[in-house]
Amino acid sequence: MPQLDVSESRHRLLVDAFAIAAYALPVGMVYGLLTLQAHYTLADVVVTCMVALAGGAQFAAAGLVKDHAPWLAIAGVTLLVNARHLLYSASIAPYTSERSRGERAFMAHFLTDETFALSLAHFRRIGRFDRRGYWIAASAIFFPWTIGGALGYVAAGAVDTTRLGLDVAFPAAMAGLSLGMVSGRRDAAAALGAVAVAVPVALVAGASVGLVAGAVIGPCFGLAIKRPRIAAAVADEAARAPDESNAATSPLLIEERLP
Repeated sequence: MPQLDVSESRHRLLVDAFAIAAYALPVGMVYGLLTLQAHYTLADVVVTCMVALAGGAQFAAAGLVKDHAPWLAIAGVTLLVNARHLLYSASIAPYTSERSRGERAFMAHFLTDETFALSLAHFRRIGRFDRRGYWIAASAIFFPWTIGGALGYVAAGAVDTTRLGLDVAFPAAMAGLSLGMVSGRRDAAAALGAVAVAVPVALVAGASVGLVAGAVIGPCFGLAIKRPRIAAAVADEAARAPDESNAATSPLLIEERLP
């Protein structure tokens, strides 16, 4: 793909960043509401948004704190939820290899799902690292997420969340986040497997134990799903005749199209 001019790519980045910010603010408000139920203070909300800066892990932690889960369980679940960031770092490393260790460490703190997606697409368009582009991507999630969390906490304190039915916000938010991550049969198997394990365990041993069990065992169901035979066959054919015409029949693309 031809490389774009930096200014043109930044313009695309800004458009995408505004779209990210538009949903980060209301989702942050939902998080703020949940933290009130977990008896956080406003300072707790702001600090977790700025220091943890990991939506899925923060939602999970708030739910576990609400259920009075042990800190070891909370740490274990958040570690599992955030393990994907190792892959993000590996993918973006070729573009940041010439930056200083200190700068890379600081950048790593802001490497969320959204920052990764926006910045990597930008780097690929221009064929190199762009410091300003990276911080545009990071700002698109950091500021609206933090502000949204604080606004949600303050607004929730002014209403009776149980009377309005907002006490179900945590499970609903976690379900929505999980559905947004499902993109194939393996993801679906992992999600359904986690539910199948978590629900009965939660009924017997409590919600926090059920959540940990589902998070640990659920991915095993996804790993047990074998790659479709048609994808493997196409991979062999593409290996024998590697040219651009085979791009449309990439095994990865075919696997994604399969139901």
